[in-house]
Amino acid sequence: DEKFAYLSSGTWSLMGIETKEAIINKVSYDRNFTNEGGIEGTTRFLKNICGMWLYERCRKEWTDAPKSHTELIAEAMKQPAFQSIINPDDAMFANPVSMVEAIKSYCEQTGQHVPQGHAETCRCIFESLALRYRQVFGYLTEMASFPINVLHIIGGGSLNNDLNQFTSNSLGVEVLAGPQEGTALGNIMVQAKAAGEVADLWDMRRVIANSLELKKFTPKDKEEWDVAYKKFLD
Repeated sequence: DEKFAYLSSGTWSLMGIETKEAIINKVSYDRNFTNEGGIEGTTRFLKNICGMWLYERCRKEWTDAPKSHTELIAEAMKQPAFQSIINPDDAMFANPVSMVEAIKSYCEQTGQHVPQGHAETCRCIFESLALRYRQVFGYLTEMASFPINVLHIIGGGSLNNDLNQFTSNSLGVEVLAGPQEGTALGNIMVQAKAAGEVADLWDMRRVIANSLELKKFTPKDKEEWDVAYKKFLD
């Protein structure tokens, strides 16, 4: 149905909602949201968020880390939770000479545990992204004209099951992950409509939903994530 938010998860993250009308007011301006034209006269109301850029930049620096994402993330999940939290959208992470050192410097300046090694840094990045997603999701719930019941995560980042679970935990809503190739599928379905194979936007979405297996994540550990979110805001 229409009561959803979406997160395009990749090097950069885009989180937003689909609306019939653009949302243009002082609050949306102050929070730096944008309105993009969507299919069939809809509007994508969204905000840009730093995404896996943090992780990708760190991986380039780690010469001793496991080569596979699976091994690296498995090591990160063994680390204690919420030792270090950053604001992924802080200006110091835009394009530092060393992302690893930028993260260490941020944690040191804010009086936190300074991540040691790739596993602790990786855990810090994923938890911090999930907490930032919660903040932006909160903005969306305030500005949307409808309740938001689910978050759809699309793009390459939707393959990261641990980050998906963290996001569900942090937001306190169900997360549906997939498809990864949203752009290609959207292109195909718009052509299908032009060819008269489907009737409208919701017909397109039904075809896509019936053609894919989405992964579902439900919230866990609410109290721990609530405490961490307060720390994030502080």
